[in-house]
Amino acid sequence: MLRRFSNSRTFLDNLRLGVFTALIAGMVNVASLVLFYSFTSNLTGHFAILSQEIADGKWFQMLVVLFWIILFFSGSFLSNNLIINSTKKNAFISHSIPMVLEIGCFVFVGIYGQFFYTETLTQTEILVSVLLFSMGLQNGLTASISNFQIKTTHLTGLTTDLAIHLSMLTKKEYRMNPQVVEKTKLMAAIMGAYVLGGTFSGMIIHYVQFQVFYFISVAMLGVLTYDFVKTYVPFFVNKKKHDTAIQLNIDKIQDSIKNTAMQKNRVLSESK
Repeated sequence: MLRRFSNSRTFLDNLRLGVFTALIAGMVNVASLVLFYSFTSNLTGHFAILSQEIADGKWFQMLVVLFWIILFFSGSFLSNNLIINSTKKNAFISHSIPMVLEIGCFVFVGIYGQFFYTETLTQTEILVSVLLFSMGLQNGLTASISNFQIKTTHLTGLTTDLAIHLSMLTKKEYRMNPQVVEKTKLMAAIMGAYVLGGTFSGMIIHYVQFQVFYFISVAMLGVLTYDFVKTYVPFFVNKKKHDTAIQLNIDKIQDSIKNTAMQKNRVLSESK
């Protein structure tokens, strides 16, 4: 899911990444809406609030909302910066760092919310800030490694694109185009996964409260572990086979040298 980059990714790679990250985004957005009365997986509403605060002359509130926007921006910037500066050798590590940071954000929100949160405005603003940063990380990660084919933290543009692609499929020439069909399936799957994640989060949030962020973190750790195994286990297995083959060749060469030396000694002894 995280191992391949840009054009080297297949449709299934993007489908897995899109579905999983859409599930996470849906769960986080609904959880933040229930717990903090704020959306955190997208910025459309925050820009509207920013404009309203400026119009009302509420400068402190304006700075808070501006800080939220900057945090989302910073998360996306950090993810993309790590990815575009990675190499083939450290691609998995570079792609994993944003997810590790995202997990850290979720664990922080879960622990603080469960044990220290007293529902003050300042605490709410801080926790919303952390979640916006985490969603920026995720959006930057998915967009960068998928060559900007996947954006799962908001659905406005995706809904428009899906409608356009579905209208294209009314013509036979587009139905015969694998790229158009695959793109349509990918967007529909992302939308469905987002709704599914949000629905699941809404069903359990009243029972588990902030512990929902632990479930999300465990799921993300599972994906990282899976990708780690798929990336490095074959490498070590192949390396071991390669080392074994080299050692066998060395042994054969040494045996050949010994046999040649023995034959020369025999010839010399017979000649004497």
